Formats: sequence, C-alpha cells, structure tokens
Amino acid sequence: MTETAEKPVEEMTFEEAMRELEAVVTRLERGDVALDESITLYERGAALKKRCEEELARAEEKVAQITLDADGTPTGTKPVEGM
Repeated sequence: MTETAEKPVEEMTFEEAMRELEAVVTRLERGDVALDESITLYERGAALKKRCEEELARAEEKVAQITLDADGTPTGTKPVEGM
C-alpha cells in the first residue's frame, strides 16, 4: 500500500486517508489480491471511507459556522458545540 498504511486511520488527515483509500480501491479493482488480503483491504477501506466522511462533516460544520456581515464579509466564527 502506501507509507500511511501503518498509520492508525483515526490519526490520518483527510488527504492521507483519501490517498490510501484510492490505493485500496485500485488494488481491489485489479482483482489480483488473495481472498484474505481482499477482506483486510476492504475493512481498511471502510475505515478510511468513514474517516474521510467524518473529516468532511467537520469541515462543513466549520464553514456553516462562519458569520457574515451585511456585505457578506466574514466577521468571525461562532463556536460549534462539541468541537
């Protein structure tokens, strides 16, 4: 896989998780992986997908919290509960 394959998924940035997820999908699509390894890759891919979704949701929440003035200029951010 990649150098991030050993890194715990929950510690990955969005970009790291996305790169590794793409590598996992490529390997699975090639179909030249043994069944046991395919299962392991699929499980890793599912965890990577979840991580990407979580990071996107977090980013969307931050963007949604940006406050705008009457001219549409960002004036700051409101704190997001639970973050």
